Amino acid sequence: MERKLFSQIRNEETVSLDFDDFKLNSDGMIPVITQDDETGQVLMLAYMTKEAYRKTLETGKMTYYSRSRQELWCKGDTSGHYQYVRSLSIDCDLDTILARVEQVGAACHTGHYSCFYRDLIRKE
Repeated sequence: MERKLFSQIRNEETVSLDFDDFKLNSDGMIPVITQDDETGQVLMLAYMTKEAYRKTLETGKMTYYSRSRQELWCKGDTSGHYQYVRSLSIDCDLDTILARVEQVGAACHTGHYSCFYRDLIRKE
């Protein structure tokens, strides 16, 4: 089944911005918070370069920049646990992307569904 990048964004407005419009960190990257589109669960935090952003838009699969390996990384190419883009939103400061995805399998390299599986503090 072919998956397509959805252009409709759930937020109040849809904007047309180029990567060059974003406020990048000192390494020329933008952080991306990735969230399960169906459940709203936060899956991971990663970073994108201009090339990673372009590849994500082209393929509809989340592509990041691995700071440790210093290379582009299409989530799922090794594990088969792809993230298919459902929407991309930008925050009010233009310095963080929120990606809502269809997650196939685990998002975390440890095998957990989310990278955020350990609580530091939990109050009832």
